[in-house]
Amino acid sequence: MEAGIVGLPNVGKSTLFNALTSTQGAQAANYPFCTIEPNEGIVSVPDDRLGRITKFIPPQKVIPAILKLVDIAGIVKGASEGQGLGNKFLSHIRQVDAILQVVRCFNDPDVIHVTGNVDPLSDIETIEMELMLADIQALEIALPKAQKAGRTGDKEAKLRVAAIEACLAHLTKELPLRSLKLAAPEAEAIQSFGLMTAKPILFVANVDESDLLGQGPMVQRVREFATKISAGIVPVCAKLESEIAELEEPDRSEMLAGVGLKEPALAALAREAYRTLGLQSYFTAGEKEVRAWTIPVGATAPQAAGVIHSDFEKGFIRVEVYSLEDLEKYGSEKELRAAGRLRVEGKNYIMQDGDICHFLFN
Repeated sequence: MEAGIVGLPNVGKSTLFNALTSTQGAQAANYPFCTIEPNEGIVSVPDDRLGRITKFIPPQKVIPAILKLVDIAGIVKGASEGQGLGNKFLSHIRQVDAILQVVRCFNDPDVIHVTGNVDPLSDIETIEMELMLADIQALEIALPKAQKAGRTGDKEAKLRVAAIEACLAHLTKELPLRSLKLAAPEAEAIQSFGLMTAKPILFVANVDESDLLGQGPMVQRVREFATKISAGIVPVCAKLESEIAELEEPDRSEMLAGVGLKEPALAALAREAYRTLGLQSYFTAGEKEVRAWTIPVGATAPQAAGVIHSDFEKGFIRVEVYSLEDLEKYGSEKELRAAGRLRVEGKNYIMQDGDICHFLFN
């Protein structure tokens, strides 16, 4: 699962991505980042529950959950028609699972906005419209082929035709596909299309140092819009974050305290991106390591075991589960077991965020 960082030119997208990249230095012990390609990277998801677990189960190492981010080529108006790096942008964004849209929410005469006027909602509308136009093009190309196959009696092709027609009708009303609810079979029939407006979205409001908490009018407008479409929003000062990321401890902590932040805003961004992707974590804990494992919300216990190793899913017998709150209350797994707070769950158990697990498999 991966998220793509998108935005118009001069909104701070590259500064934000570079800030994430530079955390591989002094901060590597806690929030590692390694570059895969020039425009891709893996960043850890800060989670204070890991530290809380290690107070009771000291490990040799701690391994956080990770998130893959892709810095996607900038978009300009007309990208759906190939303007700028439009074709490259679109090919990359089709491959990601969620969109992190960086929206400029600051004024700076030295940084010219591509339209000449800083208007975050206009920026959002520009990108959304380009993605809708590109989705319409992809669906219109796919429809004749699906109709031809459907006339031969191909049931899947008939489902695809119905899904394509429903999507086109929705898009022509200038509505993104994430607001369209398709039946599961129809959604699966067009899943391979990589339709961009069907992907969940998180808005990253790039603010200046006078509005680190995102309380200014421009951010409020984005927040209201995000609430209306059930999307998340994280205020981040990309310029400040890039400066913080370059510092060693304790200079980093001192700078954070100086600006009134408990942690880098990038930590909150990583967690919110994780949530936007529909992901959650469960933990395994022992002397060797305390580790966060990534699973989709709604995963069953065997599916969660399969994240560790495919053989664990195939040979799944049961899972022993307890909560962090109970660990903190009773102090050890031995006391948890004695108090009857270590549950045994079977194949149909739906994993909960924060479960601490021991899997038993054949």
